[in-house]
Amino acid sequence: MTIALQYCHVTVNDVDESLGFYRDALGLEVRNDVASGDHRWVTLGSSTQPGLEIVLSDPHAGRSRSDGDALQELLTKGVLPMIVFRTDDLDATFERVRVSGAEVLQEPIDQPWGPRDCAFRDPSGNMVRISQEPKA
Repeated sequence: MTIALQYCHVTVNDVDESLGFYRDALGLEVRNDVASGDHRWVTLGSSTQPGLEIVLSDPHAGRSRSDGDALQELLTKGVLPMIVFRTDDLDATFERVRVSGAEVLQEPIDQPWGPRDCAFRDPSGNMVRISQEPKA
């Protein structure tokens, strides 16, 4: 028996605006774009992890009005769980994301627990960290 993560959902205010960050700045590929009424789910992935996709959707997509409102409140507060990416060249990745206009929360630094990392906010306020494993 095997098990693997297939989808990771990221709630965003505006899917199109978020594509500028996840697709253009981070370099992920759009895999699927599905509309249903006023809502949309866009999946993105990387060739380095072909079986894993990030799903971007708004707070009310596929949810009741009250659940969507509660999720929107958490998104507005900036308290939804962060997403962490790994790269083999943190400085180049940081620079590409920085020049895209993303809000920088932390420039690249060596963390005491091992990795070198940095942090941004996506256009909806989600914290996105990018790390690089320490060199041996």
